Amino acid sequence: MPMHAESLDMPMDSSPVQDSLSALACDPAQTRGRRFAEAPAPTRNAYQRDRDRIVHSTAFRRLVYKTQVFMNHEGDLFRTRLTHSLEVAQLGRSIARALGLNEDLVEAIALAHDLGHTPFGHAGQDTLNECMAEHGGFEHNLQSLRVVDQLEERYPAFDGLNLSFETREGVLKHCSRANAEHLEQTEPGGVGRRFIDRTQPSLEAQLCNLADAIAYNAHDIDDGVRSGLIGMEQLLQVELFAHYHQQALDEHPGLSAKPRRLLYEAIRRMLSDQVYDVIDTTRQAVADSGVGSLEEARLARPLVAFSPRMKLRSMALKKFLFAQLYRHPQVMHTTGQAQQVVHDLFTAYVSKPAEMPADFAVSADLHRSVADYIAGMTDRFALREHERLTGRKLL
Repeated sequence: MPMHAESLDMPMDSSPVQDSLSALACDPAQTRGRRFAEAPAPTRNAYQRDRDRIVHSTAFRRLVYKTQVFMNHEGDLFRTRLTHSLEVAQLGRSIARALGLNEDLVEAIALAHDLGHTPFGHAGQDTLNECMAEHGGFEHNLQSLRVVDQLEERYPAFDGLNLSFETREGVLKHCSRANAEHLEQTEPGGVGRRFIDRTQPSLEAQLCNLADAIAYNAHDIDDGVRSGLIGMEQLLQVELFAHYHQQALDEHPGLSAKPRRLLYEAIRRMLSDQVYDVIDTTRQAVADSGVGSLEEARLARPLVAFSPRMKLRSMALKKFLFAQLYRHPQVMHTTGQAQQVVHDLFTAYVSKPAEMPADFAVSADLHRSVADYIAGMTDRFALREHERLTGRKLL
């Protein structure tokens, strides 16, 4: 049976931690622990151990064949959910180090934050949510928590990865009130509680949310240009990008003849300034708030943030990408076919559960089991299954 979280993982091991943690950072020696008691590791702190479990999980390996924007077969150099997660972890660790936050925890959250994503990106998630409308819905953040709490099967004493509270809290980025109340019933005072109390997660979790946005805005520019779906002349209408594009040309005029290098340099500068903006803004927000501990920070407003100007420019870029890339006719055509694949798979498995592996087929909650099975698929496995079950080949 799960034990009270605060009593677990103590005493803490003496493995090395960061030299200078802020008073607002999560300290692995003070972790609220794991749902199932385990002896501490002799050479790794709690968050390092979480990271290692995530990296070795089946769900993490599947991310290499899950869509970010472009599907795996559309090009070898487009981002996948795996490379996106690595970029979020890199950005997150850089910011965490400057702010004195816990780098290991940031990395663990970043690597796990998309484990519940479906095949075909948001198209798959939206379709699964529609299919599950009368059965509790589907949301990828909650699914990521299900993956690390229940669906991974690697250990003899418990389901899931048995991660520490702080990592699980960061994985659950969003949660509806209804889902939070359900989580509260099964885990009183657990990761769903803050959505009921309207308090904040750790600063490390807040940081990962922002690093996620910084990463996908930047790499979606790169992938969009590489795909030919957005052009440089369009990007130059976006203030955030145009500023760094011109800055790069001013310092390196020769880049006008090397458009790929110019693109990389503009993106690099944009990433760097966003990182420095978050660092400076967060430092000022912490100073202005007067909070002096992690628990006080949880009761304050969100402290890890862009400056107002950078936030507006970042939102304008996001709006541009939504209109010009995510809603591009070519992407939408692929999206429509992907949605058909997921819908057909859901219908087929509900009508014939035996087409799934036995562990899923015999579940008491068939619809949730079908959603779990489909959500765990890679793009290419979903396409193979769809062709096997329907005789039709899409995408």
